[in-house]
Amino acid sequence: MPQESDHGQAIAPQGSRIDAYVDRYAARATGMVASEVRALFAVASRPEVVSLAGGMPYVTALPLDVVGELVADLVARRGPVALQYGSGQGDPHLREQICEVMRLEGIEANSNDVVVTVGSQQALDLITRVFIDPGDVILAEGPSYVGALGTFSAYQARVIHIAMDDEGMIPESLAQTIYALKTAGTRIKFLYTIPNFHNPAGVTLNTTRRQQILEICQRADVLIVEDNPYGLLGFEGTTMRALRADCPDGVVYLGSFSKTLAPGFRVGWALAPHAIRDKLVLAMESAVLSHSTFTQLAVGQYLTTQPWRQQIKTFRELYCERRDAMLGALEAMMPAGCSWTRPAGGFFVWATLPEGLDAKVLLPRAVAERVAFVPGAGFYADGGGARNMRLSYCYPEPERIREGVRRLAGVIEQEMQTRETFGPDAPIERGGVDTPGPDLA
Repeated sequence: MPQESDHGQAIAPQGSRIDAYVDRYAARATGMVASEVRALFAVASRPEVVSLAGGMPYVTALPLDVVGELVADLVARRGPVALQYGSGQGDPHLREQICEVMRLEGIEANSNDVVVTVGSQQALDLITRVFIDPGDVILAEGPSYVGALGTFSAYQARVIHIAMDDEGMIPESLAQTIYALKTAGTRIKFLYTIPNFHNPAGVTLNTTRRQQILEICQRADVLIVEDNPYGLLGFEGTTMRALRADCPDGVVYLGSFSKTLAPGFRVGWALAPHAIRDKLVLAMESAVLSHSTFTQLAVGQYLTTQPWRQQIKTFRELYCERRDAMLGALEAMMPAGCSWTRPAGGFFVWATLPEGLDAKVLLPRAVAERVAFVPGAGFYADGGGARNMRLSYCYPEPERIREGVRRLAGVIEQEMQTRETFGPDAPIERGGVDTPGPDLA
């Protein structure tokens, strides 16, 4: 029998697989759990599985030979600088170039207000660390980006979801939630939103609602954290105006080169009001001192020497073709009772299963049939999303997308028939591959 600590937690005997340090961790460590997406990687990476799960950019579309030459030239010409420590705020020239990129979304910014980060995920971590005490409230769309929810959970924030529809966040839902919380004496630290080509919902906040949401938050004195990694990947030839463009003092804008260049560089940024920027720089320095000068200079050299706007256009066309392949396959093959969003950009379709089906329970059978998706429950902090799936079209070739949808549709049809025959508690058969359990995460 294992002994118990003073907190009633099991103490593992030497050699046991039980975590012997469980009673030593900080309370916040209980919020550090594997995401639905992370848990899928080992399964979805098998060559026989069509992965409609991970949102991996199709970096093969880059001129990789040119990128290789660029990196080699950087080492040859500026190696002593590129391989040295750098500024905690980021390379000054790259920050100026970031301002040029943001100008495409209507943002006029000073490079002194830009903090370069290790992808936009670190920017999320920094802004949460700066603002959140345990129990503080963050507002976020429901569903919301799983990486953000993981960060918020790790800092012991309380996430309250705001309803969405096909036009993005619903302003009336936001206003009602803010009113109810303030009436109860609850302080809201910030609103987290992905207005463009939402991850996972695939929808885009329309122009009218953008102004309404800005006005609601300004009246209520609620800071907005605008996460916009997909903003330049619209398929209809127009780029939406950023929230930050119309409210410089009330919005922290997060951007990334992971989707428009390559995630392996791990270069993102935050554009923040002056006081917040100073806190972010301090938090950045305490976390990593400074991040890679090498990758910053490589991205800067790419932006200086390469036709990056044309490359983004290439990505848009490629992802649009794959979006069309997915939507066409869903329309042709999915059984009655299923529905899905129709993204105008980005990487994801958000699908809804017929009544009575649970995506997380369905996943092992899907993997057995060699197709993977991400169950919707991982994109909610309140237990929602049971009938939802996130389907990603960014990485597979169009024919693989169509085959993946065919397999998925067959799994759904089989599950519907099983439940019709045997009732809602019918067991799930497994086979084909070594599948994970239904509680995959």
